[in-house]
Amino acid sequence: MTLAVIQMVSLPDVMANLQAARHLLERAAEGGARLAVLPENFAAMGRRDLATLSREEALGTGPILPWLKKAASDFNLWIVAGTLPLPPDGQPDARPNACSLLIDDRGERVARYDKLHLFDVDVADSRGRYRESDDYAYGGQVVVADTPVGRLGLTVCYDLRFPELYGALRDAGAELISAPSAFTAVTGAAHWHVLIRARAIETQCYVLAAAQGGTHAGGRETFGHAAIVDPWGRVVVEQASGEAMLLAPRDAVEQASIRQQMPVIRHKRFFAAAEPRLPGLE
Repeated sequence: MTLAVIQMVSLPDVMANLQAARHLLERAAEGGARLAVLPENFAAMGRRDLATLSREEALGTGPILPWLKKAASDFNLWIVAGTLPLPPDGQPDARPNACSLLIDDRGERVARYDKLHLFDVDVADSRGRYRESDDYAYGGQVVVADTPVGRLGLTVCYDLRFPELYGALRDAGAELISAPSAFTAVTGAAHWHVLIRARAIETQCYVLAAAQGGTHAGGRETFGHAAIVDPWGRVVVEQASGEAMLLAPRDAVEQASIRQQMPVIRHKRFFAAAEPRLPGLE
């Protein structure tokens, strides 16, 4: 049960990005992977015409969805398609979601996850201000799906900062969690490793952290450090920057042992929120 995560340095040129991604997916398949995770914005990084791209994909005239179907079937590979702009099903003119699709090895869509937490943040870098909600609508559902390598929960990038989502995925039976990302260089250096390891430790899941890693159009810098983290929180494999394809096996026996020896799900307790107290009224 071999897993793959992919790191890219995507640009606004969709066709060039797809060509680069296909080469990396082919390497993953040759390495024995059954499931590969592409990074956030793998096909369209830095584009300002996301609504147009979204509508074209929904109407079947865009290149990304047919490319995904062909790549998955050509390589006999399950693919987590990072994110692409896609409107709700049946609503081509609606505001797009930052959508992560799970595609099976026949090229069929198995699951769709729309990013729940949008990155509306001020960062001390050359760009300074990020507002994903200017371009995307918020998702509204937790998504878990069965794959040949285990039960997979889907998340995206900024979701890593919200442990309650990861707890919900574990409660829904997740054994693996995908986290395609495009962390900024600043926030990545501060928090990336802490977050991907913490989410793996608390859920006792493999975290498949695909990434963007380099300098993009307009000077945006992403942190990279794509990694696979095991259920004990060990970083099994990692790439600092540049294009990469990383492989690691899933050890289901060890994962079951970790969960048995430290049964955190059984130990979980629920409690009422503390009552606020005003000074002088104790």
